Amino acid sequence: MGSTDISLDKRVVGTSERRELIIQRLRQQGSVQVNDLSALFNVSTVTIRNDLAFLEKQGIAVRAYGGALICDSNTPAVEPSVKDKSSLNPALKREIAQEAAKLIAPGHRIILDSGTTTYEVARMLRQHQDVIVMTSGINIGNALLEAEGVELLMTGGHLRRQSLSFYGDQAEQSLQNYHFDMLFLGVDAIDAERGVSTHNEDEARLNRRMCEVAERIIVVTDSSKFNRSSLHKIIDIPRIHTIITDRGVPAESLQELQKAGVEVILVTGSSADAGR
Repeated sequence: MGSTDISLDKRVVGTSERRELIIQRLRQQGSVQVNDLSALFNVSTVTIRNDLAFLEKQGIAVRAYGGALICDSNTPAVEPSVKDKSSLNPALKREIAQEAAKLIAPGHRIILDSGTTTYEVARMLRQHQDVIVMTSGINIGNALLEAEGVELLMTGGHLRRQSLSFYGDQAEQSLQNYHFDMLFLGVDAIDAERGVSTHNEDEARLNRRMCEVAERIIVVTDSSKFNRSSLHKIIDIPRIHTIITDRGVPAESLQELQKAGVEVILVTGSSADAGR
């Protein structure tokens, strides 16, 4: 972080100063990890969790798995369930999914990440032929049960009910002997500097593995996810090949994406719901 990085010079700091330094780090990075702070301040993880609980009560931070996020308008505080996500802009997600499905041709081998937008992509594949789909999402698998022209592969692993998806070593290892043409990746947040991120560490790790075995990374997301940051980073923006989103994406973000060499496909949003 350059000259703004926190340096303690191995000295002991009191509770008040430590919390001020944590706030400073939150403002610099947008998020912090318990283990990193424990090592930085040479205190127990219990002490750091108490600090983060205090900052949460003050409305400064929102605790998340393994750390905390700065509490501001650009940070999704709580991860919504799949049911809740499904109710957000369903028509717009279908438009994005239609564009995504146009990229998939016979003979393609693809990964569909778990999520509500990728679920809509799966629904668009019911008339496709000679396509192989690997997914970690139970909802994605269910959407493809009647797609006779699609060969379905599931990662397996531990089930995370919040997202109806599998994670863990088994899920990650199931990908290692494959090579895919495209990954369709849903995200919780996307920011020009911080990259694409998600709420859950295990899902972020599996997503990174998916990115490693795919020739082309395609992010499918509506514009509400832009200029936001979740705790666990997946990849940097320059690694993305294509983003399919709507015309509500901020102009500055669009410029940053194009500068990074990312292809951007914009749907009109004409059929999108009036509210979220």
